[in-house]
Order: sequence, then structure tokens, then C-alpha cells
Amino acid sequence: MEFHQIIKDLRSKSYKPIYLLCGEEEFFIDQISDYIEQHLLGEGEKEFNQTILYGLDTDVLAVEAEAKRYPMMSPYNLVMVKEAQNLKKIEALASYANNPSPTTILVLAHKHKKADGRSAFTKAVKKHGVYFESKKLYDNQLAPWIEQYVQDRSFSISPKASLLLVEFLGASLSKVSNELDKLMINLKEGDTIDPKLIEENIGISKDYNVFELNNALGVRDVVKANQIINYFGQNEKTHPLPMVLPSLYRYFSQLLLFHTVKDKPNREIASKLGINPYFIKDFQTASRQYSIKKIAKIIAGLRKADLQSKGIGSSSMSNHEILQELIFLIIH
Repeated sequence: MEFHQIIKDLRSKSYKPIYLLCGEEEFFIDQISDYIEQHLLGEGEKEFNQTILYGLDTDVLAVEAEAKRYPMMSPYNLVMVKEAQNLKKIEALASYANNPSPTTILVLAHKHKKADGRSAFTKAVKKHGVYFESKKLYDNQLAPWIEQYVQDRSFSISPKASLLLVEFLGASLSKVSNELDKLMINLKEGDTIDPKLIEENIGISKDYNVFELNNALGVRDVVKANQIINYFGQNEKTHPLPMVLPSLYRYFSQLLLFHTVKDKPNREIASKLGINPYFIKDFQTASRQYSIKKIAKIIAGLRKADLQSKGIGSSSMSNHEILQELIFLIIH
């Protein structure tokens, strides 16, 4: 099942007897399990009818025993197994999953990896309960996800601000949502999150970041580009080279793709590049600065810089020197 459908069913109090929540992206697993924990039982019911177990500290027999227990003065008995990926012989729950107690809600939070889809246990869950695989979002899905997350809470965010968060915080939705939640506490309903708010509340410079570096390179602004990488050199903990290189690679890969679709309608271009249509004009400008042949050389230079940063080919160069050499190659 999809995440939004599961949440919709839970809100309408349509429950299944067993939930197997697995996958690499822990954010969606936490959202579902937290909702069940907070809303299934009233405060007065939890003392006798809610059991929290941890995969490393329990076993299948204990889980099954708790799941078969009848609720007391409540319609449901809630059994949650956190860190269920550490539960040994989890497949042995197949017999229970094939005949689950109708008065128990069993939730297994199986993080960081998929459950074995071929096992009898997983097949039983799919038949009688909810099987949910929480997948990592692709890079081009992160900014739209941030925009939707903010919108669902009655705020908005500028395209630049959402990209700043993606570039600085990476693909961890838990990390991104935590920072956004802290920021939105001080906002009024309907406010817009912009780069200035990001800088003031999260500590990401609105002027010296990988997004602005891409912009400077797009117009071949030598001075601005060097100012930014010098700032990176002075703040390597917050702007490490392994974070900068993927951003540059993604940008020039998108620019290469832009050359092949630039005559298409803007909506199609934005879809192909995985960007907000707001940024198409920037790619139009950059495409006039960089030919396909030049971009191919830049991508080769990025691969070389990546190897150098790992000590292959030029171990004597500092990360800042590697970046300086790369930026020179890009602009000239």
C-alpha cells in the first residue's frame, strides 16, 4: 500500500490486524507507527493494552504471546515491535500472520532494509494485513516533497529555499522534516519560507552554498564562483567536498539533458530534468555558456576530482585545491 492511503485509512479508523513497515527510508515508517501509537488507544487504555517491544531484546514467541492476548476494557490490544529488523527468525510469525487476532494490532517497524518478499511471513502479511515498503526518494523528488510537506502544514516555501535544504541536508527526510518543524514553530499560518529564513534559522548561508555555486558557474561568474569555493575551504565541516561534487555532477548532467530537450514545452522540460519550472530560465542561460562537448569534458573533470578526493591520482592535493582546479576547468 502507498503511504498516503495507509494514513487515510488510519484516520478513518480502518485498521488491519498486522502492519509490516519496512525499507530504507525510516521517515515514512516512523510516521505510520507514530500515528498508530498516538491515536489507536486512549490514554486510559494504554496501560493495559499497549506493549512496546524491541527486536534485539525480544523473540518471536514473546511477540506472538503478546499478540494473542485479549484487550482489557478496550476494543484493541496494540503490540509494537520497534527495530524489527533485529528480530531473529521473524519468518516464524507466518502462522500468526495467516490467522491474526482480530482484536490485536501488531506493528513491526522493520527499518533500513526490505523484508524478504519470498517468505511465507511476508506473503501472509500481504494477504491479511498491510505490507509497506518505504523507499528512498530520488534526488528530483526531494524538492517537491519538501514543498508538499510545508503546504500540508499551511505554509509555503520558495523554490530556492527548498533546493537549499536539499543541497545542505541531503536526502534524509527525518532530518529535513525536523529542521522544517523547528522553523515553522515561529511562523504564522500562510507565511512563506525563503532563503533568508533558512539562513537565520537553520544556519545555511543564502549566498555561499552549492546552489549559488551552480548559479555562478551557469553564467561563468568567475569572481562569485571563487568567493563561494573559498568560503567552502574555510568551512569544510559544513561544506565537505563529497557533498559539493555530487551537486555539481547533478547540475551539469541536467544541463547536458537540457540540450536534448530545450525545444520542448517548459512543462515537459521541467519533468525531464526533475526541476521546478521556475529554474528553466537558468538552464537556458547556462546552455548558451556550455556546449555539449564542453559539458562532457566537465563531467570527466568531476570524475577525476572525485578520485582525487579519495586519494587516487593526486593524494598530495587538499580538497580545496582539488575544487579550485575543478572550477578553473569548468569556467575556462
